[in-house]
Amino acid sequence: MALDIDFVRGQFPAFAEPTLQGQAFFENAGGSYTCKPVIDRLIRYYTQRKVQPYAPYEASTLAGAEMDEARQRLAAILGVDTDEVSFGPSTTQNTYVLAQAFRQFLSPGEAIIVTNQDHEANTGPWRRLAEEGIEVREWKIDPATGHLDPADLETLLDENVRLVCFPHCSNVVGEINPVTEITALCHAAGAFVCVDGVSYAPHGLPNVGELGPDIYLFSAYKTYGPHQGIMVIRRALGEILPNQAHYFNGDVLYKRFTPAGPDHAQVAASAGMADYIDALCDHHGGPTEDAAARAGFVHDLMRDHEVKLLQPLLDALKDRNDLRLIGPSDAAVRAPTVAVAVNRSGAGLAEELAGHGIMAGGGDFYAVRALSAMGVDPEQGVLRMSFTHYTSENEVTHLIEALDRVL
Repeated sequence: MALDIDFVRGQFPAFAEPTLQGQAFFENAGGSYTCKPVIDRLIRYYTQRKVQPYAPYEASTLAGAEMDEARQRLAAILGVDTDEVSFGPSTTQNTYVLAQAFRQFLSPGEAIIVTNQDHEANTGPWRRLAEEGIEVREWKIDPATGHLDPADLETLLDENVRLVCFPHCSNVVGEINPVTEITALCHAAGAFVCVDGVSYAPHGLPNVGELGPDIYLFSAYKTYGPHQGIMVIRRALGEILPNQAHYFNGDVLYKRFTPAGPDHAQVAASAGMADYIDALCDHHGGPTEDAAARAGFVHDLMRDHEVKLLQPLLDALKDRNDLRLIGPSDAAVRAPTVAVAVNRSGAGLAEELAGHGIMAGGGDFYAVRALSAMGVDPEQGVLRMSFTHYTSENEVTHLIEALDRVL
């Protein structure tokens, strides 16, 4: 079944906003448009329920119930228990909190593995554990393609490795890494696994329970939601890591790694992401029961649409001699996050595209290590064009035509 793009775009107020007309949005990897159910919930919370939640009076009871609903429904979609889902101000800050927990948990001489394919959020905090005598091993990308080879990981794994951190897909390379295969390798070696899903989740929320990692992180504001970081921490790991919250919250799994008070309104509004997934599922005749199955149906709808639109863009770029396409040229194995290196500033090229009605980005995108490893000057950066399932075929055609004018 094909995605009903008109129905989809009708769920996003941005497409009816007069100030955005005539512009095609291709910087979704930096933050997506927000769907109407999220906006509606946020407005309702701020206007009707902006009180301290979980008190016995009605506004407070309703406020707490909405926060609980968000956690319950997202956990069901992600295939995990409700208390295995935590909210925080951003994925970067969530990762720093987790790294602090591992700083206390690990002993000198033990090892962790990080990659140079990651956004800095899932590599920098972990690398700082070297200050405590933890050995940091780097799983390196292929400098020509940006690919992470699981065979190279196997050579790094031994009985001293306690944690392996890698991205579901890179925010500049775009290739989708085989999370289940990699997680199985790590678990067999006795290591925990932390996956940065920020660049993957916008293209269909995954069933984390089936994928198998111990930690999975993503950003709601890149997944049609409010500015929150969402993290799954499976119980077996979460209960043995040192508590990072107030001591009296230490026995509540979803509070253990959120030391600050949550943003009540944004947590509550995150339930709108589940509303949106349900609306897509029902409109397209998907399964009527089991939240994870319904989300899986929507995931596949999104991915099929994105692959169909992405391949023509990759085909238009891959054989040009005036740029370097970063990552694979097969749409089936990558997310629609497309970075190209040219012989001038990526930010400057993005500025030129803006004059043709294309909203894209240029720079290093906090992937300095990845770009450097591939021989791209981070100061010059790349042009990044990223879209998601609400992008239309006409917008991709518009982008390709605009690129021909500015390159």
